[in-house]
Amino acid sequence: MVELGERHVDMRSPLRRWKGYGKPHRAELYFRWSIYLMPLATVPVALLSLGAHVGQYSAGAARVALAVSLATTLVGIRACRTSLDHYLGRPADHRRWLVINGAVTVAGIWALLLTGPKADGTGAPPSVLVTTVLLIVAYGPISIGLRLRWSAPAAVVLALSVAPAMMLAGLSAGTTTGQLIGTLLGMPFIAASCRSFAWLTAVVWELDGARETQSRLAVAEERLRFSRDLHDVMGRNLTTIALKSELAVQLARRGRSEAADQMAEVQRIAQESQREVRDVIRGYRTADLHAEAIGARAVLRSADVACEIDLGEGADELPPHVQSVFGWVIREATTNVLRHSEAERCLIRLRREGGRAVLELENDGVPAVPLPSQGGGTGLRGLRERLAAHDGELTVPTAGPGVFRMLATVPLPH
Repeated sequence: MVELGERHVDMRSPLRRWKGYGKPHRAELYFRWSIYLMPLATVPVALLSLGAHVGQYSAGAARVALAVSLATTLVGIRACRTSLDHYLGRPADHRRWLVINGAVTVAGIWALLLTGPKADGTGAPPSVLVTTVLLIVAYGPISIGLRLRWSAPAAVVLALSVAPAMMLAGLSAGTTTGQLIGTLLGMPFIAASCRSFAWLTAVVWELDGARETQSRLAVAEERLRFSRDLHDVMGRNLTTIALKSELAVQLARRGRSEAADQMAEVQRIAQESQREVRDVIRGYRTADLHAEAIGARAVLRSADVACEIDLGEGADELPPHVQSVFGWVIREATTNVLRHSEAERCLIRLRREGGRAVLELENDGVPAVPLPSQGGGTGLRGLRERLAAHDGELTVPTAGPGVFRMLATVPLPH
């Protein structure tokens, strides 16, 4: 039972990892394996060639053909992997693997042509078709890992390095030249495919980085707004306090009674400044329910998330503290949707159940990983503290696969 259980866990592990990936990671895996399928194509080509001309191959030549196709496939996949990593700006020893890929391909073609059937004057031997496929496929990682001014000469060198082997296989000089020209004409097509997949992968990660940057800029903009408001409120008052304090000092040194009047004015301005700062902080820390709902819809729609909001007709009748705390819940939930999911839809619904107000938030696109609430996220912990201050609570009930559902409830005064 233990062995079966462990085997069951191992079989499901790749699927669980796949569900835990975000869209950029999934897109990269899709594009990667689209590139890897090109080296993998050499194996069925070799098998088809052997099957169609089985009578022309000796046992040794057949084993060589299979060994060459397998070796070039494995090395080609590794060369594609390191070349794509280099294209994406990640550490990768791509040049070494490009050299190994080229060397294995050329050596394999020589072995394939010299051990396979020779040309008999009726046409090219079947091994020439495999040779063409191997050369074209070998150019795929080269087109990704090198720039055009280096990859184009590499393609010519790769083709010319097998020309002697083709002639030793019985091909005439004209036929060899025609085969190599056809191979060179086919290389741009696989280069376009591989380069396009690499470019799309880079674009996906760039868009994901831009989305994260947008979130950070929104936070930075809010901080700048707060600092600007605080400066506008305190700048003038602090300047006035400094001037009046200096005047009071001068008057006190001269024994003038007006010094007390100036200090009383300083005290009044200081108290007024304290009140204004509290108003600024209160406005910064208080989240308006309707404003947050409208802002959440605008932000989510800008991220291509369909947002449905239903606050009902009694939202305006809720006590101010309930509207404020629900505004904070909407603000934090919007942040979670953008940062911790790949949502396509989001629902925000406000309703009354008995003597309690219930705010329901739901979104899809959640990876199959532990939810933020289960991991002790600071955002949800802060919301629980805000709700607890008003005898409310925050719950995360079980939802469907890939769906996150959150309920915030606050008791209403009788």
